[in-house]
Amino acid sequence: MLAKIQKWGNSQGLRLSKDVLALAGIAVGEEVEVTVSPGEIVLHRRRPKRSLDELLEAIPEDYKPGEVDFGPPAGKEAW
Repeated sequence: MLAKIQKWGNSQGLRLSKDVLALAGIAVGEEVEVTVSPGEIVLHRRRPKRSLDELLEAIPEDYKPGEVDFGPPAGKEAW
């Protein structure tokens, strides 16, 4: 996709289509992290910070922790 940097007042801007934002999972008004290196500008979607209580509330009530078998040792692991 090609886009054009345009002058908006004393700033410059880049318009992104609704489809591009939807593909990236970014909503209008959402903050993004901007990373700059020579020759490129990268936008990263920021995940909202959630408290430990919010994370714990997201665990289903019927969740039962269990063990996972990763198979036999592949090297010099001691079991």
